[in-house]
Amino acid sequence: MHWYPDTIRDWFSSLFSGYLWHGSRLDKTVYLTFDDGPHPEVTRFVINELKKYSFKATFFCIGDCVEKHPEVYQELLQSEHAIGNHTFHHLNSWKTANDHYIKNIHKANEAIDSKLFRPPYGRITRKVSNRLRALNYKIVMWDVLSGDFDSQRSANSCLKNLKKNTNNGSIIVFHDSAKAYKKLKFILPEYFKYLEENGFNTSVIKQTDSTV
Repeated sequence: MHWYPDTIRDWFSSLFSGYLWHGSRLDKTVYLTFDDGPHPEVTRFVINELKKYSFKATFFCIGDCVEKHPEVYQELLQSEHAIGNHTFHHLNSWKTANDHYIKNIHKANEAIDSKLFRPPYGRITRKVSNRLRALNYKIVMWDVLSGDFDSQRSANSCLKNLKKNTNNGSIIVFHDSAKAYKKLKFILPEYFKYLEENGFNTSVIKQTDSTV
């Protein structure tokens, strides 16, 4: 067993309606998202795998990584994937003073021009949430967590989890990070094939819509 849920049920996400948890359950479209990049090797691998299927994704980037790897960030933009803010230093909102956390987001936004925001670890305080939404940020959560970051979990377990829990409108979390790379090399080709064979489309998360 692992400490985190593989999927977030709709009844639970409905209690936190100020956040985006999933898209329409009527459309066979999923929203692939990748956190914690860009990383020179891993992000380029992800871009190449997406290209094979003409899939689009949303990358929630860490400002510090964007500054360290600007050429990879430009490749993301040129590939027409969507970009989101994941703070500058991958901060945990529950353990960071609200003002400092907001400043860290603004610092990241100097390199990442986006009003999409995903809080690292999925943790955000109510005060931070209210302030970000007042600034027209869209706070993006998820309903399917791949588990690719979990060193105690096998890649095959992650793949089974993804196939079991992917639904119409699912927002799915992966990580284009060194820690997740070994699993991603197995998971992505198999999962993307599964999506195609089962008739799923992909789309980026838009900054302006009230939904996705």
